Amino acid sequence: MDFEEMQAIQKELREKYGEKWEKLCPENGVHLLLWMMDEVGDVIRKQGLEEPEVRRHFVEEMCDVMMYFNDLMNCFGISSDELAEQYRAKHRRNMTRR
Repeated sequence: MDFEEMQAIQKELREKYGEKWEKLCPENGVHLLLWMMDEVGDVIRKQGLEEPEVRRHFVEEMCDVMMYFNDLMNCFGISSDELAEQYRAKHRRNMTRR
């Protein structure tokens, strides 16, 4: 699954729950970021990843993080192409570090 598909899935959820969820706009971006950080905390607290059920829940929490990440991308109008371009540029810069 690529970011375009993930963003489409997030938009589908937003359409379904839009009246219940906070509006996606730059002014609310900080709230999304805080919710995402809460999910990151859930990921950090997972221990015992060698156990299948713990690992499944860990991956599920990672999905929660990715869902908020995609909401943030949608909130600020960041396309998957723009993200990929910057990702590649950052990789090139990191490859030249000493």
